[in-house]
Amino acid sequence: MQRRSFLKKAGMGAVAGTAALGAPVMAQANPKVSWKMTSTYTPSLPPLYSSAQTFCKMVEEASGGNFSIRLYPGGEIVPGFGVMDAVSNNTVECGQTASYYFYGKDPTFCFDTAVPFGLNARQMNAWMDQGDGLKLMRELFATRNIVNFPMGNTGTQMGGWYRKEIKTPEDLKGLKMRTAGFAGEVLSRLGVVPQQIPPGDIYPSLEKGTLDAVEFVGPVDDEKLGLQKVAKYYYYPGWWEGSAQLSLYVNDGAYNQLPKQYQAIIAMATRYAGQQLLTDYDAHNASALRRLVASGAVLRAFPLDVMNASFDAANIVYKEFCDKYPQFKKVFDNYMAFRDEVSPWFRLAEGSYDNYLNVALARAKK
Repeated sequence: MQRRSFLKKAGMGAVAGTAALGAPVMAQANPKVSWKMTSTYTPSLPPLYSSAQTFCKMVEEASGGNFSIRLYPGGEIVPGFGVMDAVSNNTVECGQTASYYFYGKDPTFCFDTAVPFGLNARQMNAWMDQGDGLKLMRELFATRNIVNFPMGNTGTQMGGWYRKEIKTPEDLKGLKMRTAGFAGEVLSRLGVVPQQIPPGDIYPSLEKGTLDAVEFVGPVDDEKLGLQKVAKYYYYPGWWEGSAQLSLYVNDGAYNQLPKQYQAIIAMATRYAGQQLLTDYDAHNASALRRLVASGAVLRAFPLDVMNASFDAANIVYKEFCDKYPQFKKVFDNYMAFRDEVSPWFRLAEGSYDNYLNVALARAKK
């Protein structure tokens, strides 16, 4: 009995000793690496910025402290919309942003975030992971010396805040509206004057009347920005963002110098941080919306005429861009074929379930 007890303790000691020896060996194999990371966002937008903080924390912990990344909010090292250039020229090794901000460089970048009447969050994840999405985006970003990683999604966004009601497509004409990416091009065909403004400048621009309308993300972020204080009507859905994917950009030279273990850590940490971003919005948008309505926000659905006019305008712009930009057409054809393939399933299963559940819950409360 004593012999068995001794052997058991000895065995446990051997395992513990092996673990103790493993840590220094791993530390020797993986060098100390310190990176800088910039973000388009700031701590005033917790879900977006905190996902970048989570990513940096995961990288450091998974590497045993050997791989550290210092995060800088938008505006500290480079402006919020300077992330792509900063990573491309290796001013910083990596950055967090949404690719549709760089529509002016190449409209094809918008497919990495959102395009009008595109994929929802789960469909986007499937296209990137199981379809050709990541492959096509990697080809595109390689031209900018960037290795891109999907890092979360906001889910379907709201249609924004308006000083006046939108009853017909005519009400959009002359509207000065903050929006981003491809949405601005489509809305301009409906008479909107699109403005791309960083998050920190949105509230004062709307308050001063420089803008007539603003779309950003949804209830969680809109409440933080206080948009309900300066615009009354809150419209849905954000047809230009059936989902909106965030991305991590990594300078390809810096990435290729990393040990394989660190490259794997980046891949895993982006998935973890990205999942946290989506669940944050899914868990908290409902309560934020209730507070917004309680504080005076007036919810409105875009009228069907407005939705139809927007859909038709989007298809016109898509055709023009496909005719003009071969790379855009290549990605568009693949993206939309994937959308058209999976949408019927979502309508059959997810859509019918969600619709019935909402009706049933309303009936049960009567």
